[in-house]
Amino acid sequence: MSSKEDILKKVRTNIGQRYDMPDLSDIKAVAYSDPLAQFVKMTETVGGRTIEVAPGRDVNTLIRELFPEAREIASNLPELSIATRNPDTVGSAGELNGTDVGVVRGMFGVAENGCVWVPQQMKEKAVCFISEHLVILLRRTDIVNNMHEAYRRIAFNEYGYGTFISGPSKTADIAQVLVMGAQAARSTTVLLMPNVQSNT
Repeated sequence: MSSKEDILKKVRTNIGQRYDMPDLSDIKAVAYSDPLAQFVKMTETVGGRTIEVAPGRDVNTLIRELFPEAREIASNLPELSIATRNPDTVGSAGELNGTDVGVVRGMFGVAENGCVWVPQQMKEKAVCFISEHLVILLRRTDIVNNMHEAYRRIAFNEYGYGTFISGPSKTADIAQVLVMGAQAARSTTVLLMPNVQSNT
């Protein structure tokens, strides 16, 4: 018996009174008259930014304008011709160290908190966290109201690894001083795309 099984066995034998799971069917989750506007507001609240991309606008040119000093841009998206690194072809995640801008595709955004669901669609998921700046391409129509809707959307899909990303990495653990980019990207930009194809 492993230590994990041993611990669980001890927990089970020492449980006192048991309770049935509560009925969650009548929980009224928050909904918005304009989920996209709420998503934009919450993304900015958590320190990120959103940019509405006009139809026909070249995303490569836009990213270059947003990050003119970027030397290393990592992405496996077929429309990203400016990428200098591909997280599908590097030998290890460590080779993505020094990435100035990482560009990934989000499946949907959550209006309630500004999160974007990013499943692993690349070999090395480190691109989502090791990049100095993260750009997420998100179709503007792929916004849900709340996390209840979000989890219903991902519950039965075979995504494997995936993560919700909301704004840049930040912490205020030390001396209550807010530090951006403590564990991951220093900035997060969501490009609201008119015609990006979604796999959900």
